[in-house]
Amino acid sequence: MIRTVLLGLYFGLCILLVLPWLILWSVISGKPDLMYWLAMKAVRAGNRVCGIRVHVEGLENIPRGACVFVANHVSNLDPLAFIPSIPQRVAILIKRELMKIPILATGMRAAQFVPVDRSDREAAAASVDLAVQLLKEGRSFAIFAEGTRSPDGRLRPFKRGGFTMAIEAGVPIVPVSIAGTQRLLPKGDWKVRSGDVFVRYGAAVDTSSCTIDRRAELLARVQSLVAAGLPPEQQPFDESAQADAEPAR
Repeated sequence: MIRTVLLGLYFGLCILLVLPWLILWSVISGKPDLMYWLAMKAVRAGNRVCGIRVHVEGLENIPRGACVFVANHVSNLDPLAFIPSIPQRVAILIKRELMKIPILATGMRAAQFVPVDRSDREAAAASVDLAVQLLKEGRSFAIFAEGTRSPDGRLRPFKRGGFTMAIEAGVPIVPVSIAGTQRLLPKGDWKVRSGDVFVRYGAAVDTSSCTIDRRAELLARVQSLVAAGLPPEQQPFDESAQADAEPAR
């Protein structure tokens, strides 16, 4: 419980006392890079405060240019462990509800994070279109392809939006396997525990010759690569079921 309180207090103070000045600097300079990288340092420091040890493998698999990082999702700790480990600035598809948080929402907009309203199909499609444009301009994206946290830690079917983004922008996909966060903060729990988290970057998947009508093949391939980097307790029960995905937009 102490770790949970410390983490909440730490991030609360960062948002209230530091982020407004970084937002102001981003507006004046026209560049949010300083804000972004200092935020990543702050998140890494927050992990250390809570005794969360992040082990990263496969950084050599990350392309230099824009790409889409596709990761599994089991805990609210996933973004805190995963995003700061990426050695390039990325944008994120986030739940629309997060954009209601004062100050933080302004910072996320400045960093080109894209909110998604999953209850509105048309709005969600517009968010994907915006993400495609940013990818074409050279901004990488990180997404949790399951759309929500897995309740038991096992890999769930992927949604198609991230794969549409990669195909339309013609950028590679980097499969990312996150293990360990489900033990430190399971879905439905609020108590943060200390421990080890493993973030594994798999070999990038080229999408340059892929078309929308082959999206299901791409999705299945990336799912299998993400699954391959997970421990047995996070493997899907039925891998064949992973080929099922939401209807195309």
